[in-house]
Amino acid sequence: MFIVGNAVIDDAVVTSDFCCDLKQCKGACCCIEGGRGAPLEDHEVLEVEKAYLAVKQYLSPESIRVIEQQGLYEGEPGHLATTCIGDRECVFAFFEDGIAQCSFERAYRAGQIVWQKPLSCHLFPLRIRSFGHDHVRYEQISECQAGRTSGTEHQTGLVEFLQNPLVRKYGEQWYSQLTSFDKSERVGNPPV
Repeated sequence: MFIVGNAVIDDAVVTSDFCCDLKQCKGACCCIEGGRGAPLEDHEVLEVEKAYLAVKQYLSPESIRVIEQQGLYEGEPGHLATTCIGDRECVFAFFEDGIAQCSFERAYRAGQIVWQKPLSCHLFPLRIRSFGHDHVRYEQISECQAGRTSGTEHQTGLVEFLQNPLVRKYGEQWYSQLTSFDKSERVGNPPV
């Protein structure tokens, strides 16, 4: 582990290769079993609410029904997540050619909304937990094996692949520090 700004970074974040391969994984990250959808930062709830009318056109009747019955999100401040269908797929996922995709992302690319999608989705497979400071870790799930293979084949590092969401979260200067980290700056290894 090492520190960049106020974030503790697991070594795997900067040493792993990754590049999503949607044709292989079929958008599995939008449909992970477990009963909770995409984690939301408290301020993102307003963005979800504002975007709903624009993204509704992309959603299945089942997604709309679940949203009308259970809401756009669930949980308490500090522990919010998008609602899921049957403890599996996010209600904001839609399927095209058998691949789960994000309705927020689609509306964003069409210029219908200015908010791209929940930051947790944009950063996946990175996960951030806050304990007075952020702890950034790489969540290596079996559903993303194709992304690991693709990253190795294309020689694309995880940090390189996730440049835009990392800059969105922490800024350009922080990202620059992350990509030029010195191993002597790792926690437990004082500079020589």
